[in-house]
This record gives sequence, structure tokens and C-alpha cells, in this order.
Amino acid sequence: MVAAVRSGASLHQVALQFAVSPATVLRWVRRAKGQRLDRVDWADRPTTPHHTRRTDADLEALALQVRQHLKQHSDLGFHGAQAIRDELARRGVQPLPAVRTLNRILQRHGAFDGQRRRRRPPPPVGWYLPDLAARRVELDSFDVVEGLVLKGGPQVEVLNGVSLHGGLVVSWPRGQTVTAAFVVGRLVEHWRQFGLPSYAQFDNDTIFQGTHAHPDLIGRVSRLCLSLKVTPVFVPPREMGFQAAIEGYNGSWQSRVWARFQHQGLSDLQGRSDRHVEALRRHRAARIEAGPRRRPFPRDWELDLQTLVRGRLVYLRRTNARGEVEVLGRSFEVDRQWANRLVRIVVDLKGGRLRVYRLRRREPSDQPLLREIRHRVPDRGLRE
Repeated sequence: MVAAVRSGASLHQVALQFAVSPATVLRWVRRAKGQRLDRVDWADRPTTPHHTRRTDADLEALALQVRQHLKQHSDLGFHGAQAIRDELARRGVQPLPAVRTLNRILQRHGAFDGQRRRRRPPPPVGWYLPDLAARRVELDSFDVVEGLVLKGGPQVEVLNGVSLHGGLVVSWPRGQTVTAAFVVGRLVEHWRQFGLPSYAQFDNDTIFQGTHAHPDLIGRVSRLCLSLKVTPVFVPPREMGFQAAIEGYNGSWQSRVWARFQHQGLSDLQGRSDRHVEALRRHRAARIEAGPRRRPFPRDWELDLQTLVRGRLVYLRRTNARGEVEVLGRSFEVDRQWANRLVRIVVDLKGGRLRVYRLRRREPSDQPLLREIRHRVPDRGLRE
């Protein structure tokens, strides 16, 4: 290539001839500049230096001694790399290390005052339920968006839902308050179309959980789930992470449906919401298809709110300062050594007992049984 250029060919012509870039030709021409071709070193050279020089050990020790002296005796109180360099200069130390060099010395010897925050990997999705974390089952999470008002129209509330692994979404805007009866009707409609998950997750609103005025009262939404062999899961209030999926969809729905348009009325809002939901399902089709399998809705099923099906309820709670938890309107002692910590309470309605498991985000797979409590929930019907 160099001989061709020296014979008068252009860099572009030589690059085409040898199927390389003009920059490559120019690099070798510059390498051979002013030399006979048989005397040029054609070996490719790395860009890193062959030898690196580390600061003298005596200078490193002196820098650490100066830092300690400044930390203990300096009137100003500064003992960082710049302060160390200023003190070394005052003492006439030569060669005088740069501030970056001093920072590397301090880092090598662990002499920084501040410690880097250790970022732990997040627990797997659904970590608080082992079979959910293993992606063997699916969980549908539901929540209500409140406080939306149409101009010149009614106040709007929206019941939203999303599946944890598959990302299957659903939204029901209405111009009235979302009630437990409305939730029951929409869940039946949704699950008839798409199948049943193993878990249905809610917050602790009375719409979902039932009234808090009476102990051991199981609300109609929980009774619906139990009658379909879907385990209701109630997440702890004011806890981060457990509601991330549904809260994320709530925000997405508000920004992409509610805030984008000037809605002419409730029916206009409902139409836009339905079109957005359908478009998002098509966008997530592969993810929805890859999600855990959902059970078919039973054909001969009928809802009976007066009979309590003996299944399971799951509550995620944080113990108080005395190691107690509040579940079903009652307070239960768990473990004084596990105060202000997360637990999972599984209420076995058939066996008449509560099993309390320890939860730790740092060790999501370690969920030992803390205590088993005998407690039977009476079979009481609901007032219509």
C-alpha cells in the first residue's frame, strides 16, 4: 500500500485496491514516512504504554501519614487529596504528586472517609410468593384511580388491572364511585374472557378487603376469589415495590389516555380507554402469550356470597414495635425479635390457623415459618 502511494496513486485508489479504509492506508504511510520500506517496523503496536510507573512506596506512606496528621491536628480540618498535596508542597517534597495520584493512593489503602453505597440486586418479581417468583403461576393486580373530573361532567374513577408476568391489562372507567359489587362484576367479566390466575392482589381499601369495623369479616371480593380458587393477596400499606406493576400502569393510563385528550364525555373517555387497552394488548402479545398458564373459568360456577369457601387468604404485613401484626381486624403476636419487619401471613380458612413467614428483600428465597397461630374464621354471610 505504501509503495503504491509513493508511486503516485491516491489514498482512495489504494484503499479500493486493497479493500481497506483510506484511514488505514494513511496510518501505514505515516508509519513509513522518511524511511526505506525494508527498514520500517511494520509490527502493530498497542496504544497502551509498555511500562506503568507506580508511586514510590515511601511517598505513599508519607501521604497517608500527612493525611492522619491533618485529620487530627489541622486547624482547618481538611484532610483530602488537595490538602495533603498542599502540606507536601509546604514540606518541600519532590517530586510533588498530583491530586489524582493522591486520590488513587487513598483509594488503594481504603483511606476515604465516605464509603460507596453497596447496591444490592433487587429481588425477583413476585418474590414474596415462592411459586409466583418461580413463574409457575400468574397474579392479577387491581387498583382504583380516583379524583378525575370531566369538564362539565361527573367525577371519574377507574378500576385498573394488570397481570404481573404477562402484562395483560384492563381498565374500566366509570362516572360513579367504584364499589365492591362493581369490582366483582368486572373481575368475573375479565376472568371469563382470559382465564383465572392463581393470585389476585389488592391494597387494603375496604372496596377490596371489606369493612374494618368488624373482626373476621371476609368481603365480597375475597369471597368471589375464594369461590373461584383464586387466592386473594393484600399488600401492606405504605410499602414500596409490592404494587409497582399496577401503580406503573395507573400512571401510564393517566398520561396516555386521560391527559392526552379533551374528552367530550364519559362514553368518549371509555372508548379511548378501550382502544388503548386493545392496542397495548397487541403490543404485549408475545409477553402475554409467554406468561404463566391461566386456568379456564368454570362453566357451572355461580357466585354465592352467603357461603364462605374454605380456601386461603394471604396478607403481607409489617410487624409493630412489639412484634405483632394486625390481620382480620385482630392483633396477633408473632415474634418480639422480628419487630418492624415484613411478614407473610397465610390464613388457612379450612384448617383454622394462621401461618406467619419471615420476609427479607436481601434474602428473598429465605422465608422460614415464624409462628403458627390457631384461629378459626366463622362462616358468616354478607348483608346485601
